[in-house]
Amino acid sequence: MTEFTTQVPRHPSRDAPLRLRLLQTTDVHGHLLPFDYYTNRSDRPWGLARLATLIRHARSEPGADNCLLFDNGDFLQGTPLTDLTAHQNHGAQTPHPVIAAMNQIGYDAGTLGNHEFNFGLDWLMETLAEARFPLTCCNVLTRRGDIPTEDTTLLPPYLLLSRQMRDETGQVHTLRVGILGLVPPQIMTWDHARLSSRIEARDMVESARAWLPALRSAGVDIVVVLAHTGIDPGPDRPMMENAARALARLPGIDALLAGHSHKSFPGPEHRDIDRVDTVCGTLHDTPCLMAGFRGDHLGQLDLTLTRDTAGSWRVTSHQATLLPSAAAAPCPALCTLLETAHAQTLTLTGRDIGQTDAPLHSYLALLRNDPSLQLVNDAQRHTLASALAGGPYADLPLLSSTAPFKTGGRGGPAHFTDIAAGPLRLCNVADLYGFPNTLCGLLVTGADLRDWLERAAICYHQIIPGLSNQPLLDPAVPGHDFDVIDGLSYTIDVSQPARYTMSGAQSHPDATRIQDLRYAGHPLRDDAFFIIATNSYRAHGGGPFAPLAAQGLIYSDNRPVRDLLADHIAMRRHITPDARPTWRFAPLPGTTVTVETGPGLRAHPEDITAMGATDLGLTHAGFLRLSLPLSTEQPTLAHLEP
Repeated sequence: MTEFTTQVPRHPSRDAPLRLRLLQTTDVHGHLLPFDYYTNRSDRPWGLARLATLIRHARSEPGADNCLLFDNGDFLQGTPLTDLTAHQNHGAQTPHPVIAAMNQIGYDAGTLGNHEFNFGLDWLMETLAEARFPLTCCNVLTRRGDIPTEDTTLLPPYLLLSRQMRDETGQVHTLRVGILGLVPPQIMTWDHARLSSRIEARDMVESARAWLPALRSAGVDIVVVLAHTGIDPGPDRPMMENAARALARLPGIDALLAGHSHKSFPGPEHRDIDRVDTVCGTLHDTPCLMAGFRGDHLGQLDLTLTRDTAGSWRVTSHQATLLPSAAAAPCPALCTLLETAHAQTLTLTGRDIGQTDAPLHSYLALLRNDPSLQLVNDAQRHTLASALAGGPYADLPLLSSTAPFKTGGRGGPAHFTDIAAGPLRLCNVADLYGFPNTLCGLLVTGADLRDWLERAAICYHQIIPGLSNQPLLDPAVPGHDFDVIDGLSYTIDVSQPARYTMSGAQSHPDATRIQDLRYAGHPLRDDAFFIIATNSYRAHGGGPFAPLAAQGLIYSDNRPVRDLLADHIAMRRHITPDARPTWRFAPLPGTTVTVETGPGLRAHPEDITAMGATDLGLTHAGFLRLSLPLSTEQPTLAHLEP
């Protein structure tokens, strides 16, 4: 056999382009294996194990020698594997299964998401110490300076990655890639109890504007920003949660990798936003990627770099691609690595803690008094009542507030709780309460409660009386913003506009969706005092809600509400799901609305009948579409003593 070898020129033109491939994962939320611990299904079309196969392929493609892999945050929280098994009180293994998986895949760098802070700062830093890849975040600080570049940051404010890379002629260049990481400053609200007095967070745009020149002056060739933030149509405002567009306008960014909102970019979800190209994948002409969530897509951004006459590299073209993970087989090596942690999770979540006489599901949680919400509210109220017994607040009326956490939306038509009658296991409790929030007790007034409910009612569109099949639910508002306050009774008039926006700003100050608000059958007085049990996220102002804990916090628990719920069920062993008549829609004669819910509701035809709803079939996305009359007379709401 004769071998033929092509000689590569040793000194090609300095203008030869260099191809650089950036790969992105974001918002994986602990979905390592294609397994659903709530339903025990092992065929889920997502997860890091599937992404690992796509990553291996993307790295091995011809012309993809120059490849960097980044994660955009929210990787440590989100499934029983991460929220239960990976903690010391449940037999945690070292290293953390997510970090072990990312180490094996071989990430080049990453940044933090807001959910990385859910389990406290000490736990976070101990866990990140296991990573064999660097992490950066420039707007979370342990000491504030006069300007951002004088801050002492929790993690390095930026990274300098020096890599040997070949241009199209084969010449090797040392490319210095600068990495800047950012996280929403709302971490100080969402995890206030764990972070207050320990760290601070600056505005993302303010921080990036200050650090970018410092990064450029360090001699980098290109800058990649890992921003755990979504795409907000604007206008810009200080301390924005979703600031990708504002960041993209800053000079000195060559590529922006976004996340947080669980959406995908490029793609049609962000059409009709100024200076957003959903085909080419640019925000204000800056190449951008946002690769969905829970490992359903791998982001791939192919950059063409060309040296100018001064010898500096410039991005002259790009291609942004989202690669779906559904068709990729899980990586066998990663599955093997995770076998022990997976088995521990199955053992833990399979623990029997009680029995339910009837199904518990969230298909109608935004439409009716829901038994699953009642169960959580009962657990919160009873826990708080025991804690306050014999104290100065024991004689005040005690209420409880919670929201549904799985109501479809971006999670898709299977993103609902659906627990059959029979044994209740720890996995069912984690399904009912999927976040590691802790319990808070607040001293509030009647006026606070009225305002609270107006904020909760923004999940509905304004409905015009007398028209048919108007969409009821606003898809921009997540279901977990719909708080139900148990212990009150009230009516929601959706013919009124929403008083508040998603940011908590007033859009219609005079709107009153909440009507006939009563306690113990009597109209609620604005100056009356109450105690309310709620979670730490809501108490400190999570979502469009006021941070009432700032003035009214009287109790806080360090255990997750999920654990309190498990104890509540275990103490009773046998529960009969029911829901007190807390709220209803104001009747609108001759009016029907449409809602999209999970097709699993068809297994509960009695619930469809009880709502007076009509099955309109499945949508293209797989949701069940219902028509619901708002003219139906509903039972009079009466206060029931807890």
